Amino acid sequence: MHPVLARVLAARGLRRAEDAALKLEDLHPPEQLRGADAAAALLADAVAANQPILAVGDFDADGATGSALALSLLRAMGAKEAEYLVPNRFEFGYGLSPEIVRIAAARKPAIIMTVDNGISSLEGVALARELGIKTLVTDHHLPGAALPEADVIVNPNQPGCDFPSKSIAGVGVVFYVMLALRAELRRRGWFGPARPEPKLSSGLDLVALGTVADVVPLDGNNRILVQQGLQRMRAGHCRPGIRALLEAGGRELNRVTAEDLAFAAAPRLNAAGRLSDMSAGIECLLAADAAKAQSIAAELDNLNHDRRAIEQSMQREAETLLDAALETVAGAAGARERGSPPTGKDGLPPSEKTAPPFENAASPSEQGAPPPAQDGLPPAVCLYHPEWHQGVVGLLASRIKDRLHRPVIAFARGDDGILKGSARSIPGLHIRDALARVDSRAPDLIDKFGGHAMAAGLSLAAERLPEFQAAFTETAAEFLQGADLEPALATDGELAPEDFNLALARQLRYAAPWGQHFPAPLFDGVFELVTQRIVGGSHLKLVLRPPAAPGCLLDAIAFNVDTDRWAAPALAKVRLAYRLDCNYFRGEERLQLAVEQIEPA
Repeated sequence: MHPVLARVLAARGLRRAEDAALKLEDLHPPEQLRGADAAAALLADAVAANQPILAVGDFDADGATGSALALSLLRAMGAKEAEYLVPNRFEFGYGLSPEIVRIAAARKPAIIMTVDNGISSLEGVALARELGIKTLVTDHHLPGAALPEADVIVNPNQPGCDFPSKSIAGVGVVFYVMLALRAELRRRGWFGPARPEPKLSSGLDLVALGTVADVVPLDGNNRILVQQGLQRMRAGHCRPGIRALLEAGGRELNRVTAEDLAFAAAPRLNAAGRLSDMSAGIECLLAADAAKAQSIAAELDNLNHDRRAIEQSMQREAETLLDAALETVAGAAGARERGSPPTGKDGLPPSEKTAPPFENAASPSEQGAPPPAQDGLPPAVCLYHPEWHQGVVGLLASRIKDRLHRPVIAFARGDDGILKGSARSIPGLHIRDALARVDSRAPDLIDKFGGHAMAAGLSLAAERLPEFQAAFTETAAEFLQGADLEPALATDGELAPEDFNLALARQLRYAAPWGQHFPAPLFDGVFELVTQRIVGGSHLKLVLRPPAAPGCLLDAIAFNVDTDRWAAPALAKVRLAYRLDCNYFRGEERLQLAVEQIEPA
């Protein structure tokens, strides 16, 4: 192992070289996952009796890949009637709701198997029981105070489950259930010459995509699942749908990485659930031939272009709201210094105004919220605009969170006076726990909520938004203080001149699936500027020289820079945070520094 790679892996908690091997045999065994054996017995009975099994998935990429995985492997193991149903987010919302159960009941399933949802679907599971339908809940989200009365629950985060990988994605839970099912059918003598035993590794491409797309922490178990899936893809063992999604994003299968899944395949798959119906995404993943997969992937690519346009428009609106809110904060602070009540732009005190789209709950002192941070922002931000799209507010929250380094909840208008919110958080605030604390203090404030550490969803009455903003900001302030609200960029240090080579860049690219809680190697250093120019409208192309190696010239690129500041012809040196990358263009691979941050030196 290259010393730089060893240093990088050690910095991420690995202590032995064998921990970096990421072999399938090192996966946690299915027996450790509570409910997996019971789920296997339930499904095996249904498969043997030719009973209909209906998978009800979530409308995101994790739910889509999990649904496709369940159907493809159930059918491979002999299930004659395995189908799926995915709720339309605009009509039914999230989870196994009673409305979805009634639609499912029309198909007369013997078993409803939830995928990436169900742990909070108490009413839906109860209705299924009344209708005589068995329920198998497979989920990974955090449970509430009560569990649904399902026939079987498989969720690593349910009470009494000792499965070590609490961060496994919904598609990963399905993979484990399928492992247990194959073992159960094997014990029953189900497989033979007429019914060959399937290789479940064929589903690892789906597991890799869903795991990366759901941005779950890449612990050791998740890294094995993702790495094994990526290796199969690079070897050409990839279903047509994933290949078509990657090609639509301009990625080559034999060089695919977790980053390609995150930024090329996942957004196109998610576009179906955000703007239309995730059925198109599932059909793409289930497509048996390349032509059908490419046709659906082209539709998804068009939807993704529409999603980008909507998101960019929403982001401009959000930035306008933020600017107005900061002016309100500054005005309120000045009014308090003069001893007069805080007022808005129209001169009315907050208590006499209709809540603006962005309400800074920290500024009106009568709300009892904590004071704003030094930069004028509260420790958490809520945003709402009546024109925003329900399917895109999660992406908007993520963009604004990255810009402000604050937990952000973006709301869109739902039906019957209900707002639908999507939350994204920063290290230091478990967003689902924060919502639970708000709910415990004001039980009638939030209608529904659920999620995990970094992302969550919720709904509430529109007229309660100002009250919620104050309560959420106050709760966030209890967890986040001082340095928590200051963005910090951690790097793996500097590289020696001899480390700037393509061989090391390739090792770093393919050594591990980099991602959430296991970040890609990032280095820093000071370089002499040889040339600089703007390309593609907003990208800064650089030629650099390491001071310790005057004979070495390095290509570098910084995407989407501030063109008012760059290029800077008078500047002789820069300090960079960068990745050692492989630039593949027109069949030639060259070393390139991918710049994450740039500043004058």
